[in-house]
Amino acid sequence: MDSNGVSGHALAVPAPLPFLYVVAAALVDSDGRILVQQRPEGTPMAGLWEFPGGKMEQGETPEAALIRELHEELGIEVEQACLAPACFASEPLGQRHLLLLLYVCRKWRGTPIARHASAMKWVRPIALHGLDMPPADKPLIGLLENMI
Repeated sequence: MDSNGVSGHALAVPAPLPFLYVVAAALVDSDGRILVQQRPEGTPMAGLWEFPGGKMEQGETPEAALIRELHEELGIEVEQACLAPACFASEPLGQRHLLLLLYVCRKWRGTPIARHASAMKWVRPIALHGLDMPPADKPLIGLLENMI
């Protein structure tokens, strides 16, 4: 032991997991409801309800990725100025570590349609507690309840 009482043996520090950066939107309609979509069969976490969004591509900013994902998934157009950073979640996910950036969006062009999800619905923030959602999404619910 050294003078601080620490053994001379090095502690094994696990190798850091690579990050998986994901962006999502809490789309809020004029009635204060939030859009969620259900992951389709054949995908990881199939059947779970989630906020629309997806993985950031190499070189993309979070906002650009979210604008792209909302167009691809829902067929809507969103301006960057309409994306308000809200909160984030951090969660181990297999061999990677998920960092989920959630934005609130109250203004977009077009009517959302479920292009890739098996279903979608508008729910009050409190109703999110009753949905089967991915682990990373659950801590965001309380924050959204207080914001919306």
